[in-house]
Amino acid sequence: MFKSSFPLTFIVFIPAVLILVSPLPTEAAHEFTVYRMQQYDLQGQPYGTRNAILNTEARTVEAEVLSRRCVIMRLVDFSYERYQKALRQSAGAVVIILPKNMSTMPQDIVQVIRIIMPYEWVYNCTANNPGSRIKRQGPWLSYGADSNGSGVSMLLELARLFSRLYTYKRTHAGYNLLFFVSGGGKFNYQGTKRWLEDNLDHTDSSLLQDNVAFVLCLDTLGNGDSLHLHVSKPPKEGTTQYALLKELETVASSQYPEVKFSMVHKKINLADDTLAWEHERFGIRRLPAFTLSHLNSHREAQRSSIMDVRPYVDLRKLSRNTKLIAESLARVIYNLTEKGAPGDLQIFTEQMQVQEEQLSSVVDWLTAQPRAAQLVDKDSSVVSTLEYHLGHYLKDVRRHYVKADKRDPEFVFYDQLKQTMNAYRVKPAIFDLLLAVCIAAYLGVIYLAIQHFGVLYSVVRRITAPKTKQH
Repeated sequence: MFKSSFPLTFIVFIPAVLILVSPLPTEAAHEFTVYRMQQYDLQGQPYGTRNAILNTEARTVEAEVLSRRCVIMRLVDFSYERYQKALRQSAGAVVIILPKNMSTMPQDIVQVIRIIMPYEWVYNCTANNPGSRIKRQGPWLSYGADSNGSGVSMLLELARLFSRLYTYKRTHAGYNLLFFVSGGGKFNYQGTKRWLEDNLDHTDSSLLQDNVAFVLCLDTLGNGDSLHLHVSKPPKEGTTQYALLKELETVASSQYPEVKFSMVHKKINLADDTLAWEHERFGIRRLPAFTLSHLNSHREAQRSSIMDVRPYVDLRKLSRNTKLIAESLARVIYNLTEKGAPGDLQIFTEQMQVQEEQLSSVVDWLTAQPRAAQLVDKDSSVVSTLEYHLGHYLKDVRRHYVKADKRDPEFVFYDQLKQTMNAYRVKPAIFDLLLAVCIAAYLGVIYLAIQHFGVLYSVVRRITAPKTKQH
């Protein structure tokens, strides 16, 4: 039977083999998470990339031609020269592969990333848009350990310490203390701005009108041996603000000589797109305010870097700075200097001392999740936990929500900040051309075989016919 139906079997069997015989399984497709850089509008000015769709061939940064290609590189291989190369050749996008533990990065790479990425780099999978201004890191990569997890943890610890002093009438000072945790700090301090408007413009009687001695903002205090008091206007002698400045100098020199304390004066520049420090928001409303930070300038790249993770907060220095600020505040509100108290007098000792474990747990909790403004809503666990924590030590804890005006919004956030990318391993174009030629040749042979089936059949019969023995 095989002999009689051989041609038909030949035609059907070969395609069946081509279809059924599959190659060995290979990892030809990959699926992984990518994070976009910031994209938002602030006071009508667009920031960040405008596009997020990507469908290009991938190339490593060592490739000669990067034009309209997706450049893939590891974070450890990142350099300013390679960044410029991608820009010069108009690369379609850049995908940076992050390590699991960001704190293991070499310090020289960390410094380069801190300088370039926060202000110019299109981070991870985003279409390159040279005309857009990019500021800050990707929202899903914003853990903000030192900026400003250290400030929040310090504020909570100060609330705990002074709540114990204010529990009893005999230790209650002549000043009331208001603790304020605001959001939107990376977006020109929108949370602080709206809170001030609600309390100064939309209220007939407010405690903020004439009763504010000073506002002390805490920012990036988890490292370094320097402490800078940033001011927009130097305090005048005889004022409470001047008393705070002198008490900080006294406590630093008497109790912590390793700390280099100084005052940094910078006027508010309203022509800038964003304010330098949070105290400038209060200064615009004529409220005396300062910012304490271990950074000498607001332009320090580590305030806006993906490298600002938990290991870069020195818990010992954060605890020391907390104690220094708590002692200085206590000396101001209890007027200890005029009462003749020595500079090395310590108030927060023994049961009243700063709890390093408390600071550590708060910093660990804050840095365990991204806290970008786009990701924190009114039902966020971050907000509810902060409210619960403050409620343990303070009275009348309130939560304020900020929403952008629908008609004339001061800020606009965009979504699709965390997406899934599909990468496929494909053959080069020459392989597709060769495969097309082979398929055409095969179909041509089949066509000729069908058209000249009689000739083919007779040839095959002649070849397969048994030979007769001659006697």
